[in-house]
Amino acid sequence: MKKYLHKMKGESTSPPRIPLEEIFWSWLGAFLGISAVALIHTNMLAGTDLVMVIGSFGASAVLIYGAISSPLAQPRNLVGGHILSAIIGVACYQLLGGHLWLASSISVATAIAAMQLTKTLHPPGGATALIAVIGSSKIHALGYLYALVPAGLGALVMLIIALLVNNIPRSRQYPVFWV
Repeated sequence: MKKYLHKMKGESTSPPRIPLEEIFWSWLGAFLGISAVALIHTNMLAGTDLVMVIGSFGASAVLIYGAISSPLAQPRNLVGGHILSAIIGVACYQLLGGHLWLASSISVATAIAAMQLTKTLHPPGGATALIAVIGSSKIHALGYLYALVPAGLGALVMLIIALLVNNIPRSRQYPVFWV
C-alpha cells in the first residue's frame, strides 16, 4: 500500500513558465478558432436546428493552440477523435438514452477505447461523446448528423485556423504529424 501511495507523490517539479510570446499565439489562435466556429453558428445556422458550438471545442482549443506539439493535439487526433466519439455518443444515446447514467458512462469509456484503438486519442472527444448523451433536444434531434455538424465541421474549422496561426511565428510548427 505504501508503494502505491508513493506513486502519487510525483517525480519532478512543475514545468517552466511559458514565454509571453507563446501565450500570445495561443490566445490569438484560440480566439480566432472559437470565433470562426461561433460565427458560422450565428451567421449560417441561425434559424435551423443545427448547432456548431459545443463545449468540447474549448478543450480542443487548449490543445491545438496551447499545446501544439502534444500528440493529442495533432490533426488526426483532433478530427478523428471528435467524429468517432460523436458517433459513439449518438449510438449510446439512441440505445440507452432512458438510462442516463449507463449511456453517459458507456459513451465516454467506449470513445476512449475506440480512440486508443484508432490512434486518434483526443481528450475533448470524451466530452463530445458525453454531449451527445446529455445534450439538448437540438443535439439529440441531429442524430448521427452530430458527427458531421458540429463535431467534424467544427474540428475542421479549428484545424484550419490552427494551421494558419500556429505557423506564423518561427518558434512554432504545427502539426508535428498528420497520420
